[in-house]
Amino acid sequence: MIKVLIVDDSKFSQKITASLIGKQLDGVAFEFADDGEEGLEKFKSDHPDYIVTDLLMPKLRGQDLIERIKQVDIDAKVIVLSADVQSKVREVVRQMHVLAFINKPMNEAKAKEIAAIIGNGAA
Repeated sequence: MIKVLIVDDSKFSQKITASLIGKQLDGVAFEFADDGEEGLEKFKSDHPDYIVTDLLMPKLRGQDLIERIKQVDIDAKVIVLSADVQSKVREVVRQMHVLAFINKPMNEAKAKEIAAIIGNGAA
């Protein structure tokens, strides 16, 4: 069973993301966090195989969440799913060794892209 933690302050976005990825992959269990602080706590306690995170969130921004996760586990597998399309932000996040930076809104094609990353990593 592959554990995927979805960190997003939008419950709607969490559900859409899990639903679309879940249609592409078997054997995936989803967990959810509503902000970066909760995401960090769940990462530390549950050790998910993958983290799919937004960048624009209250309490702890996605960039800060990624930084803190990487301090705990440098090899953590993080996928960014965000509406933040500023090139400077993208560059900073890419330097944090995320697996992918995917623009919102989520759709089936983007879910296939994420599923391919997770599927390849699970092999």
